[in-house]
Amino acid sequence: MLDLFSGLETHVAITLVLSLGFVLAFEFINGFHDTANAVATVIYTQSMKPRLAVFYSGIFNFLGVITGGLAVAYAIVHLLPVDLLISINTTRGMAMVFALLTAAIAWNLGTWYFGLPASSSHTLIGAILGVGVANSLIHGTSLSHGINWSKAIDVGASLLASPLVGALLAALIVILLRRYRPHSNVHKTPYQRQQVEGRKHPPFWTRFMLIVSSMGVSFAHGSNDGQKGVGLIMLVLIGIVPAKFVLDLDSTPYQLDRTRDAAIHLQKFYERHQVELSKIIVPSKGSSQYECHPLETDDTVKRLLNTMGDGGDYHALSSEQRWNVRTELLCLDDAAKKASALPKLSADDKQMLQNLRKDLTTTTEYAPTWVIVAVALSLGIGTMVGWRRVVKTVGEGIGKKDMTYAQGVSAQMTAAISIGLASQFGFPVSTTQVLSSAVAGTMVADKAGLQMSTIRSIALAWLFTLPVSMLLAGGLYYVASLWL
Repeated sequence: MLDLFSGLETHVAITLVLSLGFVLAFEFINGFHDTANAVATVIYTQSMKPRLAVFYSGIFNFLGVITGGLAVAYAIVHLLPVDLLISINTTRGMAMVFALLTAAIAWNLGTWYFGLPASSSHTLIGAILGVGVANSLIHGTSLSHGINWSKAIDVGASLLASPLVGALLAALIVILLRRYRPHSNVHKTPYQRQQVEGRKHPPFWTRFMLIVSSMGVSFAHGSNDGQKGVGLIMLVLIGIVPAKFVLDLDSTPYQLDRTRDAAIHLQKFYERHQVELSKIIVPSKGSSQYECHPLETDDTVKRLLNTMGDGGDYHALSSEQRWNVRTELLCLDDAAKKASALPKLSADDKQMLQNLRKDLTTTTEYAPTWVIVAVALSLGIGTMVGWRRVVKTVGEGIGKKDMTYAQGVSAQMTAAISIGLASQFGFPVSTTQVLSSAVAGTMVADKAGLQMSTIRSIALAWLFTLPVSMLLAGGLYYVASLWL
């Protein structure tokens, strides 16, 4: 990490420090903004004392980031074509970063202040889309150059589907508990148990499941939301110091050999299926120097192999060559993705293309250990503050009746499992949306009714988060561009 600033001009080093600080501040705020969603039920049901619950939640958030992988991180990175930041000067690129982070932080703090369980994921994604759209409008280019729309659609679909799935699954668990354990204490509220039995805590196994599921939500939150911070830092590093970060300079000779082999295999696949591919891929018109077309895969592979040579170390390449290698690898990855859309493609060929994509991106989709640890610390520390404002909303404000133990367990188990699976498959989802929707689903299943005023406020926050964050980030970037 110490060599990060070596050889940088003073103004570039200052910009880098400020940019990294902004990202870590966003993750810190994300930590205390989303903490209540993980600990709301375990605190509300008096299963754990608030400070202890928040402390352990912070630890599990930290562990989630450390072990969460990078699939979600690069889903965020690829919302904007990475070459967008490298194709413009550093000042303009960092104006984009500051604009999107300022917008995301401002909206997060605002919704947190008013106790609304709004989505940090929605906010961040909206901000990224906002600067992408603004950049295209400023330069008079097609919106397709400012945003990776295919990735944006995938991300949007996961954000839309996850709360619906959460609500349905949590409701189903409550219905099953009602059917098979109708007289259990699990269906009591903390108030009922204290008034009737004079006991403060829930039954042992119910309490155990509440604590385990709460920590599971914290771990899943870290593995999903923490990756977004990792992706942002990589976006910053690629934009400011591309020579050091466009490729993983610590890649082994074995990894470089696999990358070359993957490119050659993809080239042969395109040669075998050239006729079929030409029918589903329309030739590009007037592509820029940063674009390549899948039907040009043969030429792209030749350029890649020529640039990489037979060496086993990326350090031997110049800054320009490293960028060229990255661009060609991203092009080939996109070509492999488009090739998998061929009709009547065998299962073996689809699996082969999937494996080729992994090998092609193994040296471009990475993150240094210090980046992951820094994000984990920021998110974990942020988790330990700021939880009070949202706990009451989740525990008492969503349903017309207070939350029962069964509802708390059902909502948290659903959130932990669904968010954890989303992280494994690289889908950015909102912890806030999944858990709030799951709580609402349990209330409906129990025929407790919903407090429409709270639901309306949460729904409006969800509805306005994307357009507001887009407008904020896009507007800030536009204003900044006037001074550049």
